Amino acid sequence: MKGWLSTGARLLPGQWPADAAGRKNMALLAQLRWIAIAGQVATILFVHWAMGIRLPVAAMLLVASIAAAVNIATFATLRRRTDVARAELFLALVFDVLLLTTQLYLSGGATNPFIALYLLQVALGAVLLDRWSIWGIVLLSLLCAAMLSLVYRPLDLTDALEGRLFDLHILGTWICLAMIAVLLVLFMSRMTRNLQAREAYLAQLRQQAAEEEHIVRMGLLASGAAHELGTPLSQLAVVLGDWRHMPEITAHPSLLEEVGEMQTAVQRCKQILTGILISSGEARGEAPKVTPIRDFLLEIAQSWRSTNPGIPLRCDFGPHDYPRIIADPVIRQAITNLLDNAREAGATYIDLLVGRDSTSLNIAVRDNGKGFSEQMLADFGKPYRSSKGKQGSGLGLFLVVNVVRKLGGNVSASNGADGGALVLLRLPLSTVGLEESR
Repeated sequence: MKGWLSTGARLLPGQWPADAAGRKNMALLAQLRWIAIAGQVATILFVHWAMGIRLPVAAMLLVASIAAAVNIATFATLRRRTDVARAELFLALVFDVLLLTTQLYLSGGATNPFIALYLLQVALGAVLLDRWSIWGIVLLSLLCAAMLSLVYRPLDLTDALEGRLFDLHILGTWICLAMIAVLLVLFMSRMTRNLQAREAYLAQLRQQAAEEEHIVRMGLLASGAAHELGTPLSQLAVVLGDWRHMPEITAHPSLLEEVGEMQTAVQRCKQILTGILISSGEARGEAPKVTPIRDFLLEIAQSWRSTNPGIPLRCDFGPHDYPRIIADPVIRQAITNLLDNAREAGATYIDLLVGRDSTSLNIAVRDNGKGFSEQMLADFGKPYRSSKGKQGSGLGLFLVVNVVRKLGGNVSASNGADGGALVLLRLPLSTVGLEESR
């Protein structure tokens, strides 16, 4: 466990970089272009030297070289880019259409069976581009195909091939259709996966925005409730203070003890309300303090033990040096929520495990309770997902996940091999740490 807490391994699925689908699709287009270049060169050399059809080899190889140079520049650009706009994908497809048109012009125009490759460009545009750009590729392809039926360089056939032109056209058509089918299956499926991953990432962002809006509403309600409860609690504290000095109470030690317990409970309630107000930024003069991590977590553990004396809570900090941190009350509340959840899950003991690596502070709460169900693990961090079966339950873990996410960290949950649950918080030291220990 100590080694796991100290590693920098990713604990959550990698998130899709913002709008990275365009970059991946441009890379796929460039890969497709390499296949096209290789196919063009092989076809040109085979047709010219093996079949005896005299082609302008120098001009056609020059066109292929230009395409290769553009491809090299594309890959070099993609290494420095995080995204590619649809307009750039449109220009890339326009370039491919013009490249194909040039090669067809030099090799028989519309009589060349490979003119059907325009359909591949249209299909790619239908997946990658918006509506108007797709029709742009369609119109450009139709215009180029129509032009090739009027203006082109005729094939220079030998006398032996003149009578076999139709057979050659049928064979070329079959090869072209086979190429289109294979390339569509290979590349369209990969592009579709890229777009699906992008949509999943955007859906995750929308879900996160909805959760944050939910948290804001909850914060406003909690802040309002804290203000409203403050007055009656203060009045109750005054009344209990008066009771402690009444002869009727002081004459009965058992009553005096019960009044003391009531005062402790009232004071605890006031501390909780103060924590709510601090977290919402409404309490003045009580800004988060700077403290060593060990002291901060031991204070949380001691406070939790005082209200839950029947459950052992062990702290293990491992053989690490820790920097000082800004003791934000929201971190305290997140850890307290995890401890409370472990208690409510039927745990008879709880471990608070602390570790670190070069970039993050790792805090885990492990218990021997009933653990998480498969459904709970799948819905971990979503509001109102709970195994307690009570109305309004399930907000504790939801708040923990969102608090840690706001700090730039993440939360993961799992079940232990021997039972119980483990929830791990990874907090970036760049956010919560004040300075590195020397």
